[in-house]
Amino acid sequence: MDLWIATSNAGKLKEFQNMAMSSSLKIRTPKELDFYTSPEETGDTFLANAKIKAQSLHKSLSDKNTWVLAEDSGLVVDGLDGLPGIHSARYAGPNARDSENNAKLFKMMGFKSPTNRSAHFHCSIFVITPEGKELHYEGKIEGTIGKKLAGTGGFGYDPLFIPNGETKTLAELDPSFKSKNSHRSKAFKLFLADLKA
Repeated sequence: MDLWIATSNAGKLKEFQNMAMSSSLKIRTPKELDFYTSPEETGDTFLANAKIKAQSLHKSLSDKNTWVLAEDSGLVVDGLDGLPGIHSARYAGPNARDSENNAKLFKMMGFKSPTNRSAHFHCSIFVITPEGKELHYEGKIEGTIGKKLAGTGGFGYDPLFIPNGETKTLAELDPSFKSKNSHRSKAFKLFLADLKA
């Protein structure tokens, strides 16, 4: 069964492909389309942005009788009043690299000097079924912001996020940990469970 995923993020795509390996899903991407342009994410919540992306890709497909999934996710830092939140991918600017976003996060943590370094990753998944029904799923992983970048695995803010119960960042932990416990994994598993139901 084809599942179109509305993302151009190579790291996210790889995670979805890994998570879908035990299912009958065949992951399809916008790269297969000559005419697709990612929409501007103007929503004020993760779910709103996921919906924008899913609907945009769905409209671009000639075959509407297929599954389309989009997700929006980000890092929510308690000591920064919830930032970077929905702006996670562009925290340091519209085309910011991961290293720039991480640097800005550390800079802001330094300004505020919060004693509370608690944070969580949040993921909202929005799905359009072949029948046009809309489904959505949420996932979260709790943790803290480390005092320094550590690890070379993963992407985004993984080198500074230490999951609760662990001493290493997501970028240091084995990829299998993220596949089982990440915010994206938890939301995607809910979707897979509905497919099997």
